[in-house]
Amino acid sequence: MQLYFESLTQYKRLHTKEVSIGDLKLGNFHPIRIQTMTTTDTMDTIATVEQSIRCIEAGSELIRITAPSKNEAENLLNIKNELRKRGYTTPIVADIHFTPNAAEIAARIIEKVRVNPGNYVDKKKFEQIEYTNAEYAEEIDRIRERFTPLVKICKEYGTAMRIGTNHGSLSDRIMSRYGDTPMGMVESAMEFLRIARAETYHNIVLSMKSSNPQVMVQAYRLLIKTMFDEFGEIYPLHLGVTEAGDGEDGRIKSAVGIGTLLEDGIGDTIRVSLTEDPEFEIPVCKDLVKRYSREDLKTGSLKENSGNSEQSHGLSDSRTSGLSYNPFEYKRRETFAVDNIGGKHVPVVVADLSKIEKITPSHLQSIGYTYDVATDKWTIGDAAADYIFTGNQLVDFALPGTLKVIVYPAAWADAADKTKYFPIFSDSGYAEAKQKSEILNFVMVDCYNNDATVSSYMDQLANDPTVVICLSSTNSNAMQSVRQMFTELMTRQIKNPVVLITDSNWQTPDEHLIHFATETGALFLEGMGDGICLGYSGDSKLENIKASGRTYLEVKDIYQFTNNTAFSILQATRTRISKTEYISCPSCGRTLFDLQETTAKIRAVTNHLKGVKIAIMGCIVNGPGEMADADFGYVGSGPGKITLYKGKEVMKRNVNSEVAVEELINLIKENNAWVQV
Repeated sequence: MQLYFESLTQYKRLHTKEVSIGDLKLGNFHPIRIQTMTTTDTMDTIATVEQSIRCIEAGSELIRITAPSKNEAENLLNIKNELRKRGYTTPIVADIHFTPNAAEIAARIIEKVRVNPGNYVDKKKFEQIEYTNAEYAEEIDRIRERFTPLVKICKEYGTAMRIGTNHGSLSDRIMSRYGDTPMGMVESAMEFLRIARAETYHNIVLSMKSSNPQVMVQAYRLLIKTMFDEFGEIYPLHLGVTEAGDGEDGRIKSAVGIGTLLEDGIGDTIRVSLTEDPEFEIPVCKDLVKRYSREDLKTGSLKENSGNSEQSHGLSDSRTSGLSYNPFEYKRRETFAVDNIGGKHVPVVVADLSKIEKITPSHLQSIGYTYDVATDKWTIGDAAADYIFTGNQLVDFALPGTLKVIVYPAAWADAADKTKYFPIFSDSGYAEAKQKSEILNFVMVDCYNNDATVSSYMDQLANDPTVVICLSSTNSNAMQSVRQMFTELMTRQIKNPVVLITDSNWQTPDEHLIHFATETGALFLEGMGDGICLGYSGDSKLENIKASGRTYLEVKDIYQFTNNTAFSILQATRTRISKTEYISCPSCGRTLFDLQETTAKIRAVTNHLKGVKIAIMGCIVNGPGEMADADFGYVGSGPGKITLYKGKEVMKRNVNSEVAVEELINLIKENNAWVQV
């Protein structure tokens, strides 16, 4: 099978063409660049300049500014001149959607123009039209006629371009032929790329953004394969998850999507789209990128992967085999069920409480269980862990009925209730054990720490109906090592369910969040994993984690933090839904209301609606198309006016913003999606 990355088993950057954005070099093994987008009114020169400076000083290497019309495009010159006057030479990117004339103006002024092929020439009316091949070719000719002038201007002025496809804004023409699919996203970009190449213009970056990390990852992989198959080369890639939201959910969703691709060496520049001030996006970008400049990476670091070796250019022959599944579509690995793990069950969450000296009922509140002394009853939350790991400790109080305990074999032997307690072995320990559970045994496998040992013991674990395999890796390329084990399991038809155990030896909560979401999210997006357990190793002492500050939120309870992170990862990968999902755009100069305030207000009254997806969009550019698969949408349609959607259908137009949240609740109730608290 043709793959999309340089190495199945090790981290290695994908070779892409080199692009110049002013004096900044992108692609061709240059460092992964960090960027963000301003949220100010583009016509307010000083406010935009000052926000840009805050972002630059935070570490942004590119600044994107919206130019929705001719006036804003022309004012980019004033913004650029003021930035240069103050000593800042960071390249500026003009963000263009519906207005080719604005793009043509901007391309003469700044260093890079971003166009969205879904709405640069095409119009989106959500109409299904059947095109003959001749009619489709005529539409491509129309795009060529309208797009070529911009290409020629960019070529003349040395301006770079990003062809930025968004999942939610595919044109009616693309939707009619390809549907709402990753392949439709790829073809939307390829049409524009072919036109640019015909003009011998190559200073191009591409992106495939979606609010759904599954769709986003598949689209980038398909784009890489399509470019290489057609051109024999790959253009630089800008990575991002659109409308990720805010807080920890926004960070986790971004890390799942962006991190999955970075793990495979894919990506030349990144932007984390949070519904927060843009300078707060930069630390998240830094945490993502710094993972790939670490000295302990065994291969493929920037020093080692300098781009001079023959094998590192293009897709080498070694990439044509190795995976035992299709990486361009989501399909959950087939497993049998052991108790409530595997089979058709949603992935379980295991909370590691083994570092607590004496576990009490109050500790379980951190992982979703609240005990009422007066009634002697437990209340179980939607994000309640399914198992706890307690090491050698047997709990001395009655546990909630749904909660089960994992302990080491010696403690399990002493447990009175062996329907509630289950042992966890090493692979060799299980093979040699004389006493095992007849119901459920957890067996830990360190992936490829010792290949021969793993292989010999795996034969004894294979398809044992009581065994859940717990995969982890102490290698620096841990995700790739665990993925390699999954391919071996699938090749050998071993269908035991698997719990992913991921430890972090980073220091701050933000770093832990990125690490957990990247390493486990990448595998869940591949359909791998029937459970998740997150923990800490090395110098990551719990007291240090709790004491350290956060960029966004303070961590007061490390066990609650870890449990919530596990459930958020499953939510972001769409493998287990435990709460409301918010698709919230990051705001920009087009935004027609205070997105942060409105998002917080909507979240406060709807966060109990498990499984409901609510989109909050600042303007018509980001809605309804960008809402993609949201159930309900709240979109700015004019100053003080909101339009409400059910799916992609307008339900209420121009609602006064003062009552719009209440009207959104009424809309949810009218469609039987409301649950009373």
